[in-house]
Amino acid sequence: MPEPVSGCSMDHTAVAAIGEERLDWRFRSVPSWLWGLTLAEAAGRRPNLFTDGFVGPIVVLEADALEHNLRTMSAWCAQHGLRLAPHGKTTMAPQLFARQIEHGAWGIACANAGQLRIYRAFGVSRIVLANQLVDPAALRWLSAELEADPRFEFSCWADSVRAVELMTEALRGADRPVDVLVELGGSGGRTGVREEETAFAIGTAVRDSPVLRLAGVGGYEGALAHDAGKQSRDIVASYLRRLKALTIALADSYETEQVIVTAGGSAFFDQVAEELATGWPAELAVVPVLRSGAYLTHDDGFYREISPLGDHPRIIGTPPFRPALRAWAQVTSKPANDLALLTLGKRDASFDEGLPEPQLYRRGDTAAKLAGHTVTKLNDQHAFVALPAGSPLAVGDWVGLGLSHPCTVFDKWPLIPVVDGETVTEFVRTYF
Repeated sequence: MPEPVSGCSMDHTAVAAIGEERLDWRFRSVPSWLWGLTLAEAAGRRPNLFTDGFVGPIVVLEADALEHNLRTMSAWCAQHGLRLAPHGKTTMAPQLFARQIEHGAWGIACANAGQLRIYRAFGVSRIVLANQLVDPAALRWLSAELEADPRFEFSCWADSVRAVELMTEALRGADRPVDVLVELGGSGGRTGVREEETAFAIGTAVRDSPVLRLAGVGGYEGALAHDAGKQSRDIVASYLRRLKALTIALADSYETEQVIVTAGGSAFFDQVAEELATGWPAELAVVPVLRSGAYLTHDDGFYREISPLGDHPRIIGTPPFRPALRAWAQVTSKPANDLALLTLGKRDASFDEGLPEPQLYRRGDTAAKLAGHTVTKLNDQHAFVALPAGSPLAVGDWVGLGLSHPCTVFDKWPLIPVVDGETVTEFVRTYF
């Protein structure tokens, strides 16, 4: 294992400036009496989510669960010798990036040039673009950023010789080279070379480029398996072993002192640690980087079922993650004894990896757990809830819902309150 590398940093002044934005009608759930206040001023008033004028639907982050997940993942990665570069695309929230960096994140990962530019607006100092970058305008902008900030560290992927040619042409004359990782894919997966022969050709093309440096190997195992069964885990293990073998096979080609090998969504990070954290040749200074992003909020659906720290944990001795995202919506109609409609729909909540899950209800000052209630479908602005016999729900009640797949929740909300119980303690701004 190489010596620890320096940590990531952000522009704290830029992050703090988020709190100076003023609230108004653009943020659809915020009480009108807070309009005109800055985000920081409004949070300082400690408004109550239910009694101070918030209008539904609304999605919140629960502070205690968020902190638990941050601490848990940070400690687990440190214990297993992994650097963490969480996928910031999950939240696109620089305030949350800062929290992740405070808890030891080595960098932040992104997926495209637009996200990259947002990260740099907030001074993120180490970024892994876990994708190919071939757009000439984006590459010229990147080159200028690298030239302007010697502390800025960047790497992206290539899965074809053609991509290397396009990058070389766009960056011609650049003073600082761009670090490139060969991306390995798999049958039925997403991007990434399928054959090692092509990977070697890409490595050679990068070495021959005057404006690129070969810095490692990367990939994504999550596209190859979608459950935690043995067959899926075997597929993931086989892929990660190929990733490791390719990294070693390219040993004579790297142009950086330390070699990045990166994988890992939020479903199989236990296997990434098992296959990539140890067992490297002594002469190869490998930095194993995990890119899990959804761990931050976990969920009440897809990741609850598949995460190694979910409801069916595959990791022993580490507390499971806790869901930190919750939606609140009111019962707006009860047209039949077995049906209620909520003021929440596809515009407000994720539905691509499971529908919202009714868990709580609130009437007046009383809140209670809700069992046996199921969201059967979503329209644009309505959730259809099948009611069991004896359901307590009535028109006007608030319903608290667990959400599945945080990646498609955050993009719907430019402003998300952080709550301690029912008290709002912070407002998190997203940039999609």
